[in-house]
Amino acid sequence: MVTDPLETGPVVTGAPAHVLVVEDDHTVSEIVVRYLEREGLTVDAVFDGQTALDHAAIRWPDLVVLDLMLPGIDGLEVCRRLRADAPVPVIMLTAKGDEDDRVMGLELGADDYIAKPFSPRELTARVKAVLRRASGTVSASDALPEIIQAGDVLIEVAAHEVHRDGELVTLTAREFDLLVFLASQPRHAFRREDLLERVWGYSYGDTATVTVHVRRLREKLEVDPATPVHLHTVWGVGYRWDP
Repeated sequence: MVTDPLETGPVVTGAPAHVLVVEDDHTVSEIVVRYLEREGLTVDAVFDGQTALDHAAIRWPDLVVLDLMLPGIDGLEVCRRLRADAPVPVIMLTAKGDEDDRVMGLELGADDYIAKPFSPRELTARVKAVLRRASGTVSASDALPEIIQAGDVLIEVAAHEVHRDGELVTLTAREFDLLVFLASQPRHAFRREDLLERVWGYSYGDTATVTVHVRRLREKLEVDPATPVHLHTVWGVGYRWDP
């Protein structure tokens, strides 16, 4: 279910990205496809999890809009298998009360979620923001150092690599962006809303996305995630990186 009808408008031209829409409700799928195509994107639609995986094996998408409630293989398993092959950006479509599934999807590496019923214009804005981030056309900071050192954590910005105690740490693209944004501005406390706008490119949205990504970074970078040394919660504000 979506909350507003399709409107006509100009198509945004440019190099088309390929978006795969995986949604078993044909009406919702049709509206989403039409909105995305209006923005100049190349869009394919499938209606179940296995077909989504088969389609991706033939033509790898630049982004996947993925419903979690699918016949056969559910959206979480589709996300898990896709992310096991490559870090494809994923935006999940979820029912309003499925908080556990949303958190699980984000922990699997999905970039964001949007709860049903949703505005197709909001979904389109989020798709465009994620594609901009994935293509590198939006940077987390205008002037980044090449290397950021914080205790046992070494961030090689240009190489897009992070090491802890000399061991390579595997981060998703969004985790890396969030880390670099915070670490390049140490001792600066940012609100979750600010991080959502500056790192994700959203002017509005659910800040639980930020919370989950911070937790994942702590699990990967902190010796004891429960008592972090670098990535601190500033109560009543948000998060801060300490070198």
